[in-house]
Amino acid sequence: MNVVNVDSLCYHLTRDPGRYGVILTPNMFGDIVSDLLAGLAGGLGTAAGANIGDGLSMFEPVHGSAPDIAGTGTSNPVAAILSASLMLEHLGELDAARAVEQAVADHLAESPRELLPAELGGRASTEASGDLIAGNIRKPQVKTR
Repeated sequence: MNVVNVDSLCYHLTRDPGRYGVILTPNMFGDIVSDLLAGLAGGLGTAAGANIGDGLSMFEPVHGSAPDIAGTGTSNPVAAILSASLMLEHLGELDAARAVEQAVADHLAESPRELLPAELGGRASTEASGDLIAGNIRKPQVKTR
């Protein structure tokens, strides 16, 4: 385990984010680091979050309320969907969690640009993006002997 100053951490994360696995911070520094990493990943709408506790856990997108786009139908649902995947994983529903993750990955990799959320350069509404991702969810293949 290494203890690092948050300013130095942010510098090194922008240069080589793969250098780090789990990063544990107090809340304020976690907000800074999670926003930075969300930006590196494509935007705040792509960053899923999990707060795992003893007995209680909470799963949510990293971003805030975004009052500037509230009600416009332009927010990116990816982070909320991936947060649900984190919750499924935490609950032991590994196949379901992987199916959701794969649906998001397939949508982001295979959709024409106009079908991506606005944050990622597309024109798809929040609802349309969510529906397209949901349509990519596939049931796990049952292995036969």
